[in-house]
Amino acid sequence: MSAVWRAARAAVRRRRVQTVVIALVVLCSSTTVLLALALVGAASAPFDQAFAAQRGAHALVVFDASKAPPDRIARTSRAGGVEAAAGPFGQAGVEVPEPWMYMSAGTLTVVGRPGPGGPVDRVQVLVGRWARAPGEIVVAWDVPGTPDRSLLGSRLDAPGVPPLRVVGFATSMSKSASAWVTPGQLAALHPRSAQMLYRFTDADSERAVHGAVAAATRGLPAGAVTASRSYLTLRQAFSATADAYLPFVSLFGVLGLLVSVLIVGNVVSGAVVSGHRHIGVLKALGFTPNQVVAVYLLMVSIPAVLGCVLGSLLGGALAGPFVRIAFSGIDTGVATIGVGPWPAVACLLGMPLLVAVAALVPALRAHRLPAARAITAGSAPGTGRGLRVQRFLSGTPLPRAVSLGLGQPFARPGRSLLTLAAIALGVTTVTVTTGLTGTMTAFADLGRGFGGPGVYVSADPSAHDHPAPRLGDLATEQRLRALGARRVVARAFSRVRLAGLPGEYFADFYRGDTAVFERGVVEGRWPTGLGEVAAGPAFLTQRGLSVGGRTTLEVGGRRMPVTVVGRVIEGNAKSVSSDWRTLQALLPGARAIEYKVQLAPGADAAAYVAAVRAVDPGLRPEATSTGNTATATVVGFSAVFSVLLATVAALGVFNTVLLGTRERRRDLGMLKSIGMTPRQVVLMTVTSVTGPGVVGGLLGIPLGMAAHRLLVDHVGIVDFPGWMKDVWHAPQLAGMLLAGVGIAVLGALVPARSAARLTIARVLHNE
Repeated sequence: MSAVWRAARAAVRRRRVQTVVIALVVLCSSTTVLLALALVGAASAPFDQAFAAQRGAHALVVFDASKAPPDRIARTSRAGGVEAAAGPFGQAGVEVPEPWMYMSAGTLTVVGRPGPGGPVDRVQVLVGRWARAPGEIVVAWDVPGTPDRSLLGSRLDAPGVPPLRVVGFATSMSKSASAWVTPGQLAALHPRSAQMLYRFTDADSERAVHGAVAAATRGLPAGAVTASRSYLTLRQAFSATADAYLPFVSLFGVLGLLVSVLIVGNVVSGAVVSGHRHIGVLKALGFTPNQVVAVYLLMVSIPAVLGCVLGSLLGGALAGPFVRIAFSGIDTGVATIGVGPWPAVACLLGMPLLVAVAALVPALRAHRLPAARAITAGSAPGTGRGLRVQRFLSGTPLPRAVSLGLGQPFARPGRSLLTLAAIALGVTTVTVTTGLTGTMTAFADLGRGFGGPGVYVSADPSAHDHPAPRLGDLATEQRLRALGARRVVARAFSRVRLAGLPGEYFADFYRGDTAVFERGVVEGRWPTGLGEVAAGPAFLTQRGLSVGGRTTLEVGGRRMPVTVVGRVIEGNAKSVSSDWRTLQALLPGARAIEYKVQLAPGADAAAYVAAVRAVDPGLRPEATSTGNTATATVVGFSAVFSVLLATVAALGVFNTVLLGTRERRRDLGMLKSIGMTPRQVVLMTVTSVTGPGVVGGLLGIPLGMAAHRLLVDHVGIVDFPGWMKDVWHAPQLAGMLLAGVGIAVLGALVPARSAARLTIARVLHNE
């Protein structure tokens, strides 16, 4: 074994360029794969672990207390398929008339519960303690971060209910309530509903959960069940943003693995072909065929392990910030978001193994090669298909250097196919990145408006220590228009209840030039009438709704059935948008909290901001930013890995051309001896990869376009319309084709110049 190790180390030192190429390829691939694995783990494991630790409810079911008495509701816990249950707990809606602590005005879902423990949904108190006496309330902490202890003792004064003092903040992975009080206290809050929390023996799918709920509630009076929610909805909401990034990362990870396999196979194949004499010497010295194979496997495993270690370190450094971006702004409850050790372990074990498997097939050629044949192989002129093609091309009017270069790929068709595949994958990556950039830029432009500078005007007195606006809503809107606004849209905001479900939901209500929103509607139309709403794909998917579906909004004790008339490009999973008339029906007299102003193209936003401040000190205007975090993240990530994979593909071409020039040193010497100039040598060598570059571009462009469409169709939280997906134009496609040629030429240029500098005497002396 020591002899095999010494031979492998000597091969690594002798083939420094190939060693560096393999190390860089594996480094890039390991980094990409580790990021993908880290995102996969963060998107599922933290929720599942925290949900299991809290014995989270597979289903939360809300009952109408007037139609089903508590004893009949409690009997549902003994139905078949129910593993455990908690409740019934009384549930009431408390109207908060104005912003309170970190929450906006709206309905607070309060549940009467004797303690945080139990067989299902073990609520965890984060700060303070559980409510033990009348007048005490524990509030759900549903925002990222740690509760502020200074908020303990805050007083809730709501109409029609006794004052309540906050004694604790808690969190529930089941999102079973917005706040909790003692069961005795709940009676003073006038409960009209009751909730049950179930765990089922089979809860692996939405179908199984809905079937179990139906079986448990069978026999209750009609209309007794007012709402239900599966834990799978919460699980999907937990990882929605991370799941949106996952297709991008996974695609680049797969491309990186494919390029790694192709280039490693190419390197080992070239090493075997160009090292016939070395193989023969090893066998003549007593190396067995298996030991020769082991030498080549170790030769590629050494740089592969080095590249994998460096790639794992780089990926580990990037994984933490990347996962934090993917979960930014998400309420994660008690789930700890982080990157465990298993992605790094998987890379450290899997990548070297993949490299060894990729190298095994070409290395077996050395196993079968007889020693006598290997030693006598020398550098005799090649024959076969490549020579016949070159003879055919010599009869064409092409310059001789060009015809010789075009014929070279046919001399080693296997190696040429591997190189072509690497170029095609490089072009695929560049094409995907170009498409994503076009789509995400169009998405960002949609949020910025239609050509003119934007100004955001805040009119919410609770947001800052500022006086309220002196003018009313309509007067403020008219004044903003009179100052030179091209379009003005007023927005009001309210926390709402949705179909009796606990938890916090939101509604935005718009008035003014809302026609600008039509461009962001993927299906249906923007709401323009009473009782109409629009929502993003995340909200509709998690609620099981579509355009034409109906639900019920409840604000301030008023309920209104609403119809979904539009599916918009994106939106919060807990938010809907509606028309101002719906707001007036639910909350008469509600005011706008902000105005979105678009100025004419070329207008001075700073001057407009100063004019608004002079008109009303209660208005706080500021020019809107043109940045977009999601766009910057996706485009930046795609661009970085596009450069990495294109560089890797160019390194594959570099290796192919380098091996080819070393094999053809005798031919190059003969060509120079009959008058070929160094420039012609460079032209011939570069031309030898131009053909694979063109073919790789022609193959990579449709693959990249298909991958781009697959990605943007499966983002999940964004539903891109057709005009954002059709980003390809003739100049771009021509550029993609040139990218294939550029990758090939870039990889071939250095070894071509090296070949051009070879002297005739040096080449023939080696012979």
